[in-house]
Amino acid sequence: MEGMERMEGMERMEKIKVGVSTCLLGESVRYDGGHKLDRFIRDVLGEYFDYYAVCPEQEAGLGTPREAMRLVGDEEDPKLLTNKTFQDKTGIMKDYIQRKLPILEKQELHGFIFKKGSPSSGLYRVKVYHENGNPIGKGSGLFAKAFTTAFPNLPVEEEGRLNDPHLRENFIVRVFAHHRWKEFLKKNPSVGDLVEYHTREKFLMMAHSVEHYKALGKITAKGSTIPREELFGEFERVYLEGLESHATAKKNTNVLHHILGYFKEELSPWEKQEALDLIERYHDRQVPLVVPLTLLNHYIRKYEKDYLEKQRYLNPHPRELMLRNQY
Repeated sequence: MEGMERMEGMERMEKIKVGVSTCLLGESVRYDGGHKLDRFIRDVLGEYFDYYAVCPEQEAGLGTPREAMRLVGDEEDPKLLTNKTFQDKTGIMKDYIQRKLPILEKQELHGFIFKKGSPSSGLYRVKVYHENGNPIGKGSGLFAKAFTTAFPNLPVEEEGRLNDPHLRENFIVRVFAHHRWKEFLKKNPSVGDLVEYHTREKFLMMAHSVEHYKALGKITAKGSTIPREELFGEFERVYLEGLESHATAKKNTNVLHHILGYFKEELSPWEKQEALDLIERYHDRQVPLVVPLTLLNHYIRKYEKDYLEKQRYLNPHPRELMLRNQY
């Protein structure tokens, strides 16, 4: 895999392995012989993600082109039927999924981007029909549902939802965090290493979920009083679950105020007021998050605040993606 440079303050690392629906990369594997190329996924995120492409329908042997299919029957356990000839492909798809999941487990993925609306790969709101052809509800594609059940801690998203800047940043934050955590585990870390990891992630978690931020503190405090596997497993579950909550303007504002509080002795009254004004303007959606963060980063470097420099919140993803330039 090609190496890449991370932004200032972050280590050099290789591309992160992420699963993706094959058609989103421009491959002609859809039922009609076409594709659904998403240039942001392929060209922009592709600078940081090493994709493992999956097309369940093609890989299951259903061919390309093929008759379109839909989910029919029970919303919780629907059948996969062809639209016109009503052939039942459920067994073929489930056999494929049973074979594929162990292969995917070995790939050590750190996220997956699914194709919306697909009866096999749609993650949310996939139409489920009555046998008479009327829609009766919405569910998940057969492969997508099996995947998320098998890998509950893995960051997942649909390509359409990545057009929303807040959903996009949340997914990318989680992918980088999942990769960061798994790389950390490979080093056979000690309880002391876990405390240090938790310290670096504090403000990032605070920006997503104060409840999980507090819970992680309690978990870390248990230290060697519980078995190591239990300690690290509980931390992973709460850590990744907490990041699923979105970082809102209100929660980010709280973190920014916490950071500013470390400069009580260094800043002049007008410097402090300037920072407070920028934070307030961000809170009111007049400027993007990058604006107050740029000023605070300047103070962090100027006054050599080592604790703050190590905070992952300042650099949770590549700066070049400009995710914090959105209002």
